[in-house]
Amino acid sequence: MPIGAIEAHGPHLPLSTDNILAERLSEKLAEKVHAFVLPTLPYGQVWSLRDFPGSINISNESLISVLVDIGTSLYKQGFRIWAIVNGHLGNQPALKDAARVLYDRFQDFKVFYFFYPGMNTILKDVRETKSVHFTYFHACEVETSIMLYLAEEHTNMDKAICDIPNIPESADFTPTPWQKFTNTAVLGDATLATKEKGEKIVEAAIEKMAAMLRSAKDEIA
Repeated sequence: MPIGAIEAHGPHLPLSTDNILAERLSEKLAEKVHAFVLPTLPYGQVWSLRDFPGSINISNESLISVLVDIGTSLYKQGFRIWAIVNGHLGNQPALKDAARVLYDRFQDFKVFYFFYPGMNTILKDVRETKSVHFTYFHACEVETSIMLYLAEEHTNMDKAICDIPNIPESADFTPTPWQKFTNTAVLGDATLATKEKGEKIVEAAIEKMAAMLRSAKDEIA
């Protein structure tokens, strides 16, 4: 199941970027492992960017509740593996908590919450610029490259910019809305994005996800 968010992604990418990426990734993954693709869950936890025009935020609590309800429905219909393909990093805490609730409820239900596994290894080879933050990547060289590979028709490189904000160290230890350090929602140099970089990132992630799902299928066979 793809899950994303509606949030600002600079002047060159659409508000629906995370949803588009999650959908395209899910389609490619499903082809690899012969899986069904559920409709996209289009809203996510975007607290950090909620005050940017166009961003729509839902709480972790709401997101967890919806995910647990969907997972419970799937389990009752006989599914035993559920892969959630996430296009928005801010969703990960809620996905993890929902998966734990479902694990406690149904021990034979395997829930995955994927967010570009293996990316850090690939980025060492493809990234030209130093990361603005050790965890975040947003509307930058990385995410824009992924969009160029998966959804070039939604990417306007004529409007791509370079914005290297100074993210305070305290932002990792206290709630800090992003407008305190960026006016663009771009964290890095989007002008360096290429389709080739995006292909390497995406295909590595697809292989990692597919391998984990095949292993899970073997366990329940």
